[in-house]
Amino acid sequence: MCAIVGVFGVEKASTVAYYSLFSMQHRGQEATGISVTDGKRLTVYKKRGMVTDVFYQDILDGLRGRCAVGHNRYSTAGSDSVGDAQPVFAKYKLGEISVVHNGNLVNKQEVRQALIDKGAIFQTDMDTENIIHLIAKSEKNSLEDRIKDMLTKIEGAYCLAIQSRKKMFVIRDRFGIRPLSLGRFSDGGYIVASETCAFDLVGAEFIRDVKPGEMLIFEEGKEPTSQMVFENVDYHPCAFEYIYFARPDSIIDGKNVYKMRLQMGKRLAKETPTDIDLVLPVPDSGVAAARGYAEVLGVPFEMGIVRNHYVGRTFIEPTQAIRDLKVKMKLSPIEHLIAGKRVAIIDDSLVRGTTSKQIVRMLKEAGATEVHMRIASPEIKFPCRYGIDTPTREELISTKYTPSEIAKRMGADSLGFLSIEGLKESLGKDRNYSLVSFDGNYFAGGNAESPSCGEI
Repeated sequence: MCAIVGVFGVEKASTVAYYSLFSMQHRGQEATGISVTDGKRLTVYKKRGMVTDVFYQDILDGLRGRCAVGHNRYSTAGSDSVGDAQPVFAKYKLGEISVVHNGNLVNKQEVRQALIDKGAIFQTDMDTENIIHLIAKSEKNSLEDRIKDMLTKIEGAYCLAIQSRKKMFVIRDRFGIRPLSLGRFSDGGYIVASETCAFDLVGAEFIRDVKPGEMLIFEEGKEPTSQMVFENVDYHPCAFEYIYFARPDSIIDGKNVYKMRLQMGKRLAKETPTDIDLVLPVPDSGVAAARGYAEVLGVPFEMGIVRNHYVGRTFIEPTQAIRDLKVKMKLSPIEHLIAGKRVAIIDDSLVRGTTSKQIVRMLKEAGATEVHMRIASPEIKFPCRYGIDTPTREELISTKYTPSEIAKRMGADSLGFLSIEGLKESLGKDRNYSLVSFDGNYFAGGNAESPSCGEI
């Protein structure tokens, strides 16, 4: 669930990319990188760490050019953030290219093995490297045609920005699983980014979402051109963007993320009401849903858990031991608000259950007489093959226990989930959303029992 950005036709494009990546830091915290071109050569800088830790002014000053692509990395478990950082750069027959990728290729292993059988040598575990090899090995005469050739051989979720010395190509897969938007600067130049919150920071005007199956081509002195590279478009935007990953101020597919979360909380209160004195959110992604829950029940809403914003998002940390430690570092209850109260704690999702167990214990130690856990999404029963860190069914607590059993294991007085139908109603039925984590519908290939399809 990475962040990508592409900036074209803008002075100091690397600085614009830097601020865009900063605004999308929530989508990945393990590594970051930027590639620029001055029309003659590509220059890449990438390292482990967050955006403000990796880039300094002297580094950005050295990344000269009017076109930049950038990436914040989120990985599945056990990967090497240094070796697998993006952009991925390569020299090949037609020159130089850099690629940034948000998504997950479900046929990664098959494609990689076929390339190895033909002599390809891989340096990373990323499925993004498959893309580089497929372009390099294509027999087409132009980069544009090589990209189209490559796209016929990959399957799954992907948003791509591919940079050559003089052009930038932007592609969204035919399912539109991951978000990607196009913006424009008032003084000329364009930007594409995973979320519209990047546009707000750098002063770009939102134009539209990149269409599923669409390729945009940017070239100096010309307006961007659009091509539909897939005839069979089957739009399945990822529901998890609204539930958890996207920033609440982002607009995805014309819908404000905060409003969608508010609707989920309201529907959750109608489906799973409880007799309580106080509603608390798990900050930050549970805030909007908790407000909606409290509003429907007519119960006070309080920010009764303080979040340390200098600690990253625990769900996207690569090991369970780090996740456990960071929960304690990250969240602290306000005892005088909680003591003696029956509280409902609202979170966006329940994956492994370890974080929720610690939160319930924390609230009871703060004096809560009852703790009722409410989840503003359905039970997660299937691993996602399109870019969420749930590689096996064994890690998903809802595949092994009923809600009442989970509540008992967590020490909660009750546990309730939003229904799948409730989620659909909250998001609106104008789109056929990807609900793969909840219903196991692997529409883009792969299945719940298949091996992990690799890194993002």
